[in-house]
Amino acid sequence: MIGFLKYCLYRRVKLKVNRHGRAKILTIEEIQILFSDGLQLERDRVLFGVMLFTACRINEACTLRTTDVYDRRGRVMEEIIFRKQNTKGKLATRTIPVFEDLRILLTNYGIDRAERYLFPGRLEGHIQPDSASRIFRKACLSVGIVGASTHSFRRTALTQMSNGGIPLRVIQEVSGHRNLGQLQKYLEVQPDQVRGAIASLSMLSPDIPPLGDNVMKLRNLDLDDHQDAKLSIPDVIDD
Repeated sequence: MIGFLKYCLYRRVKLKVNRHGRAKILTIEEIQILFSDGLQLERDRVLFGVMLFTACRINEACTLRTTDVYDRRGRVMEEIIFRKQNTKGKLATRTIPVFEDLRILLTNYGIDRAERYLFPGRLEGHIQPDSASRIFRKACLSVGIVGASTHSFRRTALTQMSNGGIPLRVIQEVSGHRNLGQLQKYLEVQPDQVRGAIASLSMLSPDIPPLGDNVMKLRNLDLDDHQDAKLSIPDVIDD
């Protein structure tokens, strides 16, 4: 057990350094295998489902109360409430609409609605973020996902919104970032997006005659009539 924990710690430090302190963006395939094979408990699937479908931070998810998610009749509310005191910097309370896939997870979640916290701890209170992180790292290790952390859900969700054309100001309302500069650090640019950006420059291309026509014109050029040019035919062709 101690050897396993040391290995996880080593992997965590090594991967964080290699990715310059940023958790990786999860692919659809990685998300699928995590929820189908990696995460063994229903509680864990719901916990990380909340993180994926609300782009919240790990502490915000762990500290959710049942009354932040369910109404008095035990039904899933239209919005999840993330209380100000549990957010980073304690800036403001956020309400996030419940996506249909998340609604299904929460509806089927076998938690006693009388529990104070949505994700109870082993002894009392709520599950601790460090414990949730260990669960996630173990799940990633079991399915061969490298470079991810619990923050990957947040980065993945926000990047997906950005790629979908959602305005940054709207995404900021979801993420709770203080300013757009902080938000933009979360968003990852994919190589195909860079290629697409360069390809978009094709509309600027001038109508260039075929190379053969240029060579023929140069060969027929009377350089005696262009003394100011002081160019030889090879010089012009090489340029």
